[in-house]
Parts: sequence; C-alpha cells; structure tokens
Amino acid sequence: MGCFASTPKDSGGNRRKPTSIGDVSVYVPGLRIPKPVEFSESLGDQLPKTLVERLTALRTRIVVMANQEGPTITRTRRKTQHGGSTLADLHQALEDYLPVLLGLTKDGSQLQFRVQFIWVNQEDEEEETAMANVWYEILSVLHLMAMLQMSQANLLLLPRGSTDGYHPKVSEENRRASIDIFLKAAGYLDCAVKHVLPQFSAELRRTLPVDLAEGALRALCLQALGQGVDIQLGMAIDSAKATLAVKRRLSCEMVKYWQQAQDNLMNLPLANGWGEKHRLFVKWKYVEAKAAAYYYHGLILDEGNTEKSHGMAVAALQAADECFKESKKASEAFNTSSPTSRTPPLFGTMKYLSEKIPKDTSSKVRINRDLYSYEKIMETAPTLPDFALALKPDEYQLPSVDASWSEDNLRTQNTSNHMKGNNQR
Repeated sequence: MGCFASTPKDSGGNRRKPTSIGDVSVYVPGLRIPKPVEFSESLGDQLPKTLVERLTALRTRIVVMANQEGPTITRTRRKTQHGGSTLADLHQALEDYLPVLLGLTKDGSQLQFRVQFIWVNQEDEEEETAMANVWYEILSVLHLMAMLQMSQANLLLLPRGSTDGYHPKVSEENRRASIDIFLKAAGYLDCAVKHVLPQFSAELRRTLPVDLAEGALRALCLQALGQGVDIQLGMAIDSAKATLAVKRRLSCEMVKYWQQAQDNLMNLPLANGWGEKHRLFVKWKYVEAKAAAYYYHGLILDEGNTEKSHGMAVAALQAADECFKESKKASEAFNTSSPTSRTPPLFGTMKYLSEKIPKDTSSKVRINRDLYSYEKIMETAPTLPDFALALKPDEYQLPSVDASWSEDNLRTQNTSNHMKGNNQR
C-alpha cells in the first residue's frame, strides 16, 4: 500500500546542484532534501493535538536545517550560532524525530499510509518523489543520517597544514575517528537494506527513487567499509609493527569492497550528474585499491627464492604500476565531471604508494630482467589472494517507539482534548 507520485526534473527547480563541491576525500552523492508536510491535515482527526504538533515541530526543524545546508556540505566545519556543528545538529534532529515517527507504524496501524511524504532526489531522473508510506520517510531519514556521517568523515579526512610546516596532514585522531564514523554510516545503510526495504512490496520498491534502491544503498554501505579499510591500511603503513602480510590483506580486502560497490551500481539508472559522479568515484577507488593490492602482493612474491615467484612478483608490480596510472586518469575523470571537485593533498595509503609503486616497480623489473630471460617474466598479473572481509557495519537498530505513543499517554491526551472541546462549547 501507499500511493506515490514523482515530479520530472524540469518542473520546479527544487533540486539545487552546485557547480563545484570542493575537496573530496569521501564522495557523498548529494543530500536528499525533505519538503514540508502537513501532519494536521492527515492525522488531525486520528491523534491527539499535542502529538501531531510534536511530529510537525520535529520534522519542520529538519526541513529548515536540511534546506539551509543544500544538497551537499561544501563548507568546512560550519558552526551554528551556538557554536555547534550544523552536521551534528541536523543528525541530532533526525535522531529525535525517528522514535516519534515510528509510532505511525505501531501494531501495523493504517496511520502509516495516511501522510504523503515528499523528498527531493539527487541521483534520480525525477526531481522529487512523494509517497504515502511512513516507511519511505524512515528510509529517507536513515539515508540522510548516513550521508551526514559520510560528510563528517570527508571533513575529518581533508589534510590540514601542520605546525611543523611540512606537507598537510590528517591527524591520527581524525583517522581513527573517521573509521568509527564510516562504520556508523554503514550501520544505518545496512539497517535500511535489512529492516526497512522489506516493509515495501516488490511493486512499491520498484517505484522508489534510485537514491533509495537496494543497489545504491548497498553500494554506499560498501563504500563506507572500503574507505574505512583504506584508513586502516594507511595507519598500517605508518606502523613499524605492521607486516607486509597485514598490508596485503588489508589492500586485498579493500579491492573486494570496492568491486562489490561497483557491481551494485552496475545496472542502476544513475542520473543528474550526482549519479554519474558516484559511479566514477567508485571506479577510481576500485582501481586505486587494485594498485595497492598488486604492490603488496608483488613484494611478498619477491621474497620467494624461485624464478617463478620472482617472475610473478614483476608481473604483480607491473600491474600495480598500470593500475596506479589508470587511477590518476580515473581521479581526473571524477573531478572534472559535474559538479566539479578537487582531490586534496595526498595522505596515508596513496601518498606512500604514489612514491613507492613507480620506484619499486622500475627497480624490481630491472633486477629480475637482468637475472632471468624475458620469457620467464609473466605477461599477466597473478591472481590476488582472496581474504574474508573483516570490517563489518555497526549494528544499528531502529529506536523504540517514543513514550508519547503509549496507550496511557494517548488516552490521557484524548481525554484532555475532549474536555477542552466541551468547555469551549
């Protein structure tokens, strides 16, 4: 159940697309923006006035804040007048709204189909989608919560000028914090796929905007996990204790996350600039991850004592070098696609590998070709090891229904409203 309506992209200009989104370490494919809803029209004769007013106030706060931010967070660390973060405040507003909103689903109530919720899409051909189904609203809220987390991670991972005057850096504190944020974002998206999408019939799921399609949600979840592993690998590179085997495992896991993200986006009709840019970002990061994986695989193979292992090592390092060159082209394609963006100064994994891959590949190829005949060098890259994926989303569960929906509370409020009505008569 639940009626829906979509508005073509040329019908009203609600969708705002910036020409540039600035420095991007973490790509966020636009924030879905809610439009105002009149709860009193749909629920005024069904619920106590105080509860309808509370729903209205909570959602209006989100509408105002989300529209102030626009479809993307392009500013760095904007503060509110009270000194808080606009990202954190909007996220808190969504968390405050969700338990009250979930009351509309209580005991399979028909109230879940009474209100028509409207959101502006970013990756869909249709400018906005309206649906008389509270699960559409819940899905949109979870998506926005996840995107706010990803935006926060992007701000944490933009290198800052260091006090020692050297290359801009991302502090270890920010890197560790970003991993927690990625897992939280992945948890929201995982919950959306496992617990919210199943509330829709197969027919209704086909009418959801592409931003909320299962493939898009899974791809974003995998992106969050892939970027989390990227940070882990960068920290392993900086650690004297981390072995080559640990670095190879992390880089191979990263390849799998990005490959699965790419597979989930493969058949989606992503549109409106944001969608195509999303696809280009995933392609770039997938190729970049392969460069890292082949590099560490090549170094481990080179530790072997046979001609075959040395030949495989050269092939792996050559593959790393090719992937690294391809990743630079993929990065440029991503940054020049609309809305344009910039790659911030390199740090962590790619700062290290951008120096090591060309140098080590050239050196190993020269040494091994001096030792062995050309025929002994493999022409194709060896297969990368297959490791189980270790990083998992945080376990996020939808909150309990707010106490304002308890039977006693509803009965008390209804009695109070009835008495007021009698007094007025």
